[in-house]
Amino acid sequence: MPTQHRLILITGASGAIGQALALEYARAGHHLLLQGRRADVLNALAEQCRQYGARAEPQIVDLTDIEARRHWLEQLRGDALPDLVIANAGINISNNGEGESPAHSQRLLEVNLQAPMMLASQLAPAMRTRGSGQLVFISSLAAWYGLPVTPSYCASKAGIKAYGEALRGWLAPYGVGVSVVMPGYVSSPMADAMLGPKPWEWHPERAARAIRRGVERNRARISFPFPLNIGSWCLAVLPAAISQRLVIWLGYGSQLSDSKHRGNQP
Repeated sequence: MPTQHRLILITGASGAIGQALALEYARAGHHLLLQGRRADVLNALAEQCRQYGARAEPQIVDLTDIEARRHWLEQLRGDALPDLVIANAGINISNNGEGESPAHSQRLLEVNLQAPMMLASQLAPAMRTRGSGQLVFISSLAAWYGLPVTPSYCASKAGIKAYGEALRGWLAPYGVGVSVVMPGYVSSPMADAMLGPKPWEWHPERAARAIRRGVERNRARISFPFPLNIGSWCLAVLPAAISQRLVIWLGYGSQLSDSKHRGNQP
């Protein structure tokens, strides 16, 4: 009989966390589907994963292209249903002091919220019928409380957190696991571009190990690092007036984006 491989789909595999996750799961017996837009990065990553014994296939798909995304998901569901799906793709934009542009906000919501929701809506019912599978959504500690410097990003991460938590309750009786990952700052070009301090920043490899361990245990929520995860949660439960003052005091207030925007003027 042919060898059975565990089929693992990772979206956003060309990013820092996505690459680290791919290498974390790269081993004999695993078949990796690596989605992204950067063909050069994905091809090199797939080759590196093969060196560790995994099968690896780049999936060059632009998640902001709704028709391309729909066609890709239908093909995935028809060819072979993944055993594990890690919806990792994400982008960020910053408030430049004058607010976020509608076009940039829409694109962010397409990638961070609508694409993983469509992914789950296509694959979760089939996993439910099969009686097995795992869905993993990458949210953020920013889902606990909206930061003035990244309003759309925080909204998207809060949305996918709530969506993942709801799916977990629906799918658990049918043998399908769902985890929501809430990382803090992970070293990457996206993190570098974010405004404000970045306490307890982790390397992508450390984050990928923490995610894999949490997924193996089918944990409902995988949040790190301590104590930033506790502090972020406190912002959600404290009275709003206190949380708003703390956010500004910690260096995430709107005046940060205002001053950066003014500093970029000729």
